[in-house]
Amino acid sequence: MKGPQTDWWKNSVVYQIYPQSFQDSNNDGIGDLNGIRSRLDYIESLGADTIWLNPIYVSPLVDNGYDIADYRAINPMYGTMEDFDALLAEAHAKGIRIIMDLVVNHTSDQHDWFIQSKSSRDNPYSDFYIWKDAKEDGSLPNNWGSTFGGPAWTYVPERDQYYLHCFAKEQPDLNWENPAVREAVYDDMRFWLDKGVDGFRMDVISVISKDPAFPDNDGRYTYIKSYYMGASNGPRVHEFLQEMNEKVLSHYDVMTVGETPNTTTDQALLYTDPERKELNMIFQFEHMHLDYGKYGKFSVERAPLADLKENLSKWQYNLEQGWNSLYWNNHDQPRAVSRNGDDGKYRVESAKMLGTLLHGMKGTPYIYMGEELGQINPVFPSLDDYQDIETRCFIDLLRENNEPESFIREVCHNGSRDNARVPMVWDGDQPNHGFSSHEPWLPCSKANQEISVKNALKDPDLVFYHYRKLIALRKTLPVLRDGTYTLLLEDHPQIFAYKRTDGSDTLYVICSFADGTIPFSIQDLPLSNQEKSNLNHAQLLLSGYPDTPQEIEKIHSLRPYESLMILFPGQPD
Repeated sequence: MKGPQTDWWKNSVVYQIYPQSFQDSNNDGIGDLNGIRSRLDYIESLGADTIWLNPIYVSPLVDNGYDIADYRAINPMYGTMEDFDALLAEAHAKGIRIIMDLVVNHTSDQHDWFIQSKSSRDNPYSDFYIWKDAKEDGSLPNNWGSTFGGPAWTYVPERDQYYLHCFAKEQPDLNWENPAVREAVYDDMRFWLDKGVDGFRMDVISVISKDPAFPDNDGRYTYIKSYYMGASNGPRVHEFLQEMNEKVLSHYDVMTVGETPNTTTDQALLYTDPERKELNMIFQFEHMHLDYGKYGKFSVERAPLADLKENLSKWQYNLEQGWNSLYWNNHDQPRAVSRNGDDGKYRVESAKMLGTLLHGMKGTPYIYMGEELGQINPVFPSLDDYQDIETRCFIDLLRENNEPESFIREVCHNGSRDNARVPMVWDGDQPNHGFSSHEPWLPCSKANQEISVKNALKDPDLVFYHYRKLIALRKTLPVLRDGTYTLLLEDHPQIFAYKRTDGSDTLYVICSFADGTIPFSIQDLPLSNQEKSNLNHAQLLLSGYPDTPQEIEKIHSLRPYESLMILFPGQPD
């Protein structure tokens, strides 16, 4: 939508859809745009008002659509441009906005730009990508490694040069130093914005600027194996984003969220401070790295609660001038209930608790499809069933390192991106869980068979309705949007508690990470004198259990993974 920028995104709750796995409308085993359109009523009933679509462009799907061959065309397996237009129009009619995935650090090697660029050193696209000669001794231009394994350089005989690919060799990096590249990207952005899309999630946007010296990795980035990722936020990234904002984004009322690996809170402010005119918010990964082990995300570790409290609170405190994105799950992460909660006996309670903890914080919440049901990591029958390129590369690496197959299975179950990419469970009683009448592109999750939309909608005490209440509270309580954040009970080994206050209301959020009952009362919190004298005015807005006493003073313990939201209306800090 053209026009001056507003901050509508501060009031939004975003629902992320992985199109391949959401709903198949033509029974070919692959989710599609018309399938998404058929489920808009479901998203509307949840209360989410913005949809983020993972890439739907023409792609050979080496990296599940993050290798784009044509930025202005719909991948036929998802439908047609007419289908997209219909989806956008119907979503807008329901008051639901749609943001697209913008993947412009790299393209597919099948993009016409790259096909021409690699043909010679003398053509209009010859400098659209990053080409380097071999070193004098004939070795690679530097020792950077691809995220998906092997060197980050591939040789092309036609040019007698190497091109850089920070990811798969089929994903050559664009040369953002070339103004023609930037203008071509901006034109593609305008194409979608003029259609009426409501913004972009920008894939690895902090990586678009490289160190012009292209130095060898000095060993600091051992897991990632690449200087470019460890040293992201390159020297010109902010210049490029300010130019993008000036030439494109500032002319539309849209939201932007940038994926920025290895970004600190100080760096995040450079991206999100509205005075700098770059992005509205970023996805950072610090809380996602707290359980990393020897092989990074392919780990048996669990994030310590003390570290989780420290990290999430740091981002709340330090981004006052910017804006936070709030997320547990996405297409690159395992399911939060399996990762940070209990995916067995207390699945429902821990899913509610994790939702409460996140949605009570300051920022824009993102819900990944199935999160609102409390879905858990699937169990793949065989390592051969994993399709994700990252997982396949790590399986090879772990086998080369002579790790036991039992260990490989465990860490893939814990960390694979395919954990989030299995088809949505609409009806566990139907073939392929109501996703499709055809065998799906990725096996359905037997572990989630009963954790279906059909079952969730029958029971008001399940996770779906809890998320719906959380979303409704965000729409009605200004303190959830604007209130300051203060961590409470910092040293408690099993409780994550904090308060939000906006000068009018005070909201307390209390979340137990214990798998047993632990003592707790409202008096354990550092209440103000006014609050202590007005306990009868406190309101229990939300609990993870249906039978929590409404009278706050009657709460004397927290049951396993119990969560509470308690409001003192008109009680400023």
